[in-house]
Amino acid sequence: MKLSEMKKVFCLIVCLGLGSVSLHAQNASDSLMVILESEMQREWEELQKAKQPPYFLSYRVTDSRGFRLRGSLGSLVDESKDRSRILLTSVRVGDYAFDDSHPMDMENGFFPIGDMGGERVSQFLPLDNKPLPIKIRMWQQTQSAYRSALASFQALQNSTVKDESKKVADFSKEVPSVFIDQPLPSVDQFIQIESWKIKVKSLSAAFLKLKGVVDGDVSIHIDLDRKYYLSTEGSRIAQNRTAAYLTISASIRADDGDVLPLHISYYATTPDQLPGEEVLRKDIDKLMNKLMMLSKAPVAEPYTGPAILYAHAAGVFFHEIFGHRVEGQRLKSNFDGQTFKDKVNELVLPKTLNVIFDPTLQKFNDQALNGYYQFDDEGVKARKVTVVENGILKTFLMSRTPIEKFPQSNGHGRAEASSDVVTRQSNLIIENKKVVDMANLRKMLISECKKQNKKYGYLFMDVVGGFTNTGRVMPNAFNIFPTEVYRIYVDGRPDELVRGVDLIGTPLAMFAEIQAADDKSEVFTGFCGAESGSVPVTAISPSLYVKRIETQKKMVAQVENTILEKPVDNH
Repeated sequence: MKLSEMKKVFCLIVCLGLGSVSLHAQNASDSLMVILESEMQREWEELQKAKQPPYFLSYRVTDSRGFRLRGSLGSLVDESKDRSRILLTSVRVGDYAFDDSHPMDMENGFFPIGDMGGERVSQFLPLDNKPLPIKIRMWQQTQSAYRSALASFQALQNSTVKDESKKVADFSKEVPSVFIDQPLPSVDQFIQIESWKIKVKSLSAAFLKLKGVVDGDVSIHIDLDRKYYLSTEGSRIAQNRTAAYLTISASIRADDGDVLPLHISYYATTPDQLPGEEVLRKDIDKLMNKLMMLSKAPVAEPYTGPAILYAHAAGVFFHEIFGHRVEGQRLKSNFDGQTFKDKVNELVLPKTLNVIFDPTLQKFNDQALNGYYQFDDEGVKARKVTVVENGILKTFLMSRTPIEKFPQSNGHGRAEASSDVVTRQSNLIIENKKVVDMANLRKMLISECKKQNKKYGYLFMDVVGGFTNTGRVMPNAFNIFPTEVYRIYVDGRPDELVRGVDLIGTPLAMFAEIQAADDKSEVFTGFCGAESGSVPVTAISPSLYVKRIETQKKMVAQVENTILEKPVDNH
């Protein structure tokens, strides 16, 4: 994911004491960092003259280069390059214990000021490194952020903040660090564009022979991001992230007119690490065969009963129903469901399971991990966090927003370029200490089906994603979107592919139904969208046997059957 997957990088890591430190010598090779640091120090000195000066100032800049290429049914349909620099400024007024981010006491609970409209607004920076235009943008955004923070802090001082809410600090003190990556390559240096144009056209042409095809695309997305973070505490970070995403997607029209999509995705830190063309062609053939089967498959009825969640599906399942509920910052809000707030040191999962989040892990079984990073978006060094050990909840994922009994960050403050940081997941890893192989998982499922008087159970082979609600206003539920689902029949007939299934439920009920897991963990690569925008994540899980799940019918994207004959090549 990072340049550690490319050539060796030069980096400097220094732990510093509190206070602003000049690093012009170390940063001389990065002219943008020099400009940012110079203007930050100037503004900091000016702000200290104010009647109510801030105690903290930081800047996040994301310098992004992107390239997109898409072939569809044998032709190139999209090619684009993009470049942007996005600035987000954080100014805090008050002190670490009590500042402008403190929840405001309202009649029905506590609202963070940010939720009341005080969130910072991102701004585009100039792409060249002319100092004055960049400094003017910084100056404008810093003034705006300071005025907003000061108004919020004064409102808090005039409000009736409950005494117990002051027991937890608003911002944690962390050891600042310096990390300077080597410069990123250009897009043209990173990917052989002309070669990939030929490849996506040739690969996507395979879908022309698929009867009933609606679309058949092959696309590659390249992201080259250099993320800057600097603060008046002394942090100076410029870290790189490189990514190559290859997606094969196609859809077919079923006999009833329903359009059925399937996709395969691949992730690597560089394009040359993606699968070769021979592998991709075999995968396309498998995808087309599945689409043909899916077009003839029956539509599933709503169901409750035993199921096996294959590794990919199990990973998304854990990300949605468990991962979001251990993001510590949520627990500070009385409007969150707070599923596990009072469950620390209690059994919350089967004793055979461990749940770990490890953003420092770059690969698993030679597969690059999308949730890897070296420092989070608050300048805190990434670290491995064991959240559940032997089924017992031990801790939460933490940003620099403390909660009761957890005063420090563990490197999980994350956000996309234009959003404020909140606690987010990274690389989620489910470890299983008591292995039941897939053959015996199936036997367990069939045995339980007989006990529940069910003709079949379900095998969820693959999913495209899902969502969950953790708040109190709406039901605390989840929804997983399977793409490949089979019925496993009690009477021994072959597994039957079905369509139109969504996996639904509530978290605590589902945790209690997990009975066993196998030993073959697989990687699910994705992006998670939440309060701080979209961030890259990974879920690594074995397959799970669940005693009882619930499904509902999927929303149908109904399309009328074709009126005209499909065009054919007459040449």
